[in-house]
This record gives sequence, C-alpha cells and structure tokens, in this order.
Amino acid sequence: MKPSKRRNFILDQLENEGKITIDELSVELNVSMMTIRRDLDQLENEGKVIRVHGGAVLPRPLINETSFLEKEIRKVDQKHQIVKKAFSYIQEGQTLILDSGTTTLELAKLLKHSKNITIITNDIKIASELLESDLKVIVTGGELQNDIGALFGSWTQHFLKDIHVDIFFLGAHAVDLQAGVTSPTHEKSSIKQLMIQAAENTWLLADSSKLNHKSFAKVCRLEELTGFITDNDISDYEKSRYSESVDLL
Repeated sequence: MKPSKRRNFILDQLENEGKITIDELSVELNVSMMTIRRDLDQLENEGKVIRVHGGAVLPRPLINETSFLEKEIRKVDQKHQIVKKAFSYIQEGQTLILDSGTTTLELAKLLKHSKNITIITNDIKIASELLESDLKVIVTGGELQNDIGALFGSWTQHFLKDIHVDIFFLGAHAVDLQAGVTSPTHEKSSIKQLMIQAAENTWLLADSSKLNHKSFAKVCRLEELTGFITDNDISDYEKSRYSESVDLL
C-alpha cells in the first residue's frame, strides 16, 4: 500500500474509532511499527492528528456553550435510551439533583409521573416540566443564563453547599479519558462540583457524541463518578477504554 493510501486509512480509522494505536495499525496494515510512527509523525506535522502515548487522536477544538434549542434536537433517540436506564436506578423516597441540560430534562419527563421523590435542579426548564407533577421540586435560585435556562452564581453555590442528596445526575458538554468531564465555563464547573459533593452517588448522563472532546473547565475525573450511562453508538474500542476508568453502562 502506498504511503498516501496508508495515511488516508489511518485518518478513516480515527474518524470511526476516535483513537488508534500503533500496535493495531501495524498488524492491520502488515507494516512495521516504525513505519506507522513515521506515518503518524507526518500526519501530525500536517496538523491532521495529535500523537499520544502508543498512538494518535484527532485534533478536536474545545467544545463551547450550545443554546438549549440547538441541544434539544440533537441525539434525541440516544437521550431516550440513556434516561430509561437512569430511571431504573431511582427509588421512591429519594432526593435527587438534576443538572441543567437536555438529557436531564428527558429524565424529568419520565419522573413527572412518579410520587414521593424530591428533585433539586438549577434548570428552569426542568422545573417548568415538573410544574404539574406530584413531586417536591426545589429550584436552587441564582442568575439565569439566557438561551440555556441554567441558574448559576453565588446564590446557587450557597444553596448547594448546605444540602445532601441520594443521587446527582450530571450532564456534560465534553467527556475525555484524560481530561474527564469538562464544562465551557469555570462558573458552571463550580456548580457541578458542588452538586457532586452534595450527593452520595453521581451518575454521568451523556450521549456518545460527547466522548473524546474537551471543554474549558474541569468538573471531575471519571474515577470520581459512580457510573456513566451512554448510548449504544459507542464503539467497542471506546467501551473498553472508558470501562477502565468508570462503571460504563
């Protein structure tokens, strides 16, 4: 195989898998590991890959904030998969925190017909969804983030420091093996960290499009989570790698 075709194959594999290793490529292409290293060096010089230990990943930009309306129409079926699994972990009498976001909003839609559950949220759309439910709903208060519906700021932080709950369902803008869970702003990251501290258990709810991306501010390491619920579009390679750091469902 010509070097140009081999490098195109490597880029195709990266698009499909998110990360490739030198060992796997050497076997699959029937060339030496030194040849693969030279290919990766060339692709990195062209700005097409980023070399990491034992392989390479695609260079992806930081994930910025996305409006509620834009997020609402993304990965709808996958979000339904995720929240059905999350719902199975909720028991009557529990107190929950629902993070701001469209996936947690879908979970609220399932919860609205339940009874004897307390929900705390910093999302006015989630609170609105539960307006006519029999649930006890507590809104954190704080400054409203326009176009998003999230509440943040010192009032929100002060409230979260004084509570304790059974489960926190965490949303994410970006999830990465090395960077962990990250958020577009330091303010949002701080709110999520306080929610984690307030909870006995923290479940990350994020569809597979969030994987292998990074945003600006660190929320937590994957090892700090009780578990991570995602959809079935995750690759076998990603399943294996993420399962090394967190209980992956």
